[in-house]
Amino acid sequence: MTTTNIFSGIKVVDLASFIAGPAAAVILSDFGADVIKVEPPAGDLWRRGHNIPPQPAADDAYPWHLSNRNKRGLALDLKSPEAVPVLERLVKWADVLIVNTPHPARKRLKLEYEDVAAWNARLIYADLTGFGEKGPDADLPGFDITSYWARSGLLSLTRDAGAPPTWPVAGSGDHATAVGLYSAIVTGLYRRERTGKGSYVTTSLLAEGVWSSGVSIQAALCGAKFYPPHDRKNPANAAMNVYRASDGTWFVLIVTPDKVAPVVKAIGREDLLSDARFTDPDRLEENRPALIAILDDVFSSEPMEHWYQVFSSVHVTFGAVRGPEDVIKDPQLVANDIVVPLAGAGDRLKLTISSPLNVHDVAKVPARRAPEIGEHNAEVLKELGFSSSEIARLLTSGATGKAA
Repeated sequence: MTTTNIFSGIKVVDLASFIAGPAAAVILSDFGADVIKVEPPAGDLWRRGHNIPPQPAADDAYPWHLSNRNKRGLALDLKSPEAVPVLERLVKWADVLIVNTPHPARKRLKLEYEDVAAWNARLIYADLTGFGEKGPDADLPGFDITSYWARSGLLSLTRDAGAPPTWPVAGSGDHATAVGLYSAIVTGLYRRERTGKGSYVTTSLLAEGVWSSGVSIQAALCGAKFYPPHDRKNPANAAMNVYRASDGTWFVLIVTPDKVAPVVKAIGREDLLSDARFTDPDRLEENRPALIAILDDVFSSEPMEHWYQVFSSVHVTFGAVRGPEDVIKDPQLVANDIVVPLAGAGDRLKLTISSPLNVHDVAKVPARRAPEIGEHNAEVLKELGFSSSEIARLLTSGATGKAA
């Protein structure tokens, strides 16, 4: 494995807040890009995410480090007139600019593509919105819970029959969207390699949510007949259901038609293959609850370790439902560099999650902590060509706050 990084020399200005935009910048940084995190002098609100329920409470700012590791930090008040020359030099310096400010505020700050593209014709301007650039709700703010989950239909589909919509995992839609935004950025960079021109690239939480629920949305587009919401005791398909082992572990079981016979034999219920209640398609629907009851009795008789061996022996697809405290013990995470060391974030925060993309024979940049507010103010301003006296004035004007 070499130490060559694919995006070495690529310069990124991350003006985005919270998760999806910054996480896209993290993926670029994993492959060598130089990322400057720009935030208000008071700091991005996500710095305090570890203290905002229902996020798990901790002393360490673990969400901040996850979304902003490997970056340099610059504090900049974009509302200040003194910030304009700093922003201009940042744009001229950058290959990529990531923005997720709602467009009405973006217009007031003169951060629209038309405002900054004149400074750098090769710029990749990466725009992330909640609901897209056009339409009646284009200017609405959005989080992944509202735009990715609720508006896309996902939240209506991920629940059992009779249950209200639940609260999804924080940042889950954001992280999926981050990969989409990263893909858009890389597509823009590739276009620039071919044409020499910059690009305005974009995605939205809504677009990514609809893409994630694409099978169901495509079904709706062609007028397909939907089954009722999933009912574990009377599912649309008993071969695709959730069951519980004797040790209390829930597991997902997916038995494709070619695996039915091997599975029922492996669990000791070969008699099901000749039971007319379940083999006759006309009778199966009314007897499906009885089949689930039989399988519940079988699976509740042995612990998950037993079923792991049984299912593995017949190569059937299954997955034990794990909580985060169990997931971090999974040997697959370390073996595949899904969890990697994190340097400098403190005694308790020594590991982090790597981005989900890998290129063989290319080493990712070792993960290091996220910056403090304005930690690299003087360093970045000097790199942008400001003199010592100009830097001193900027640091005392309030435009950049104070160096950490």
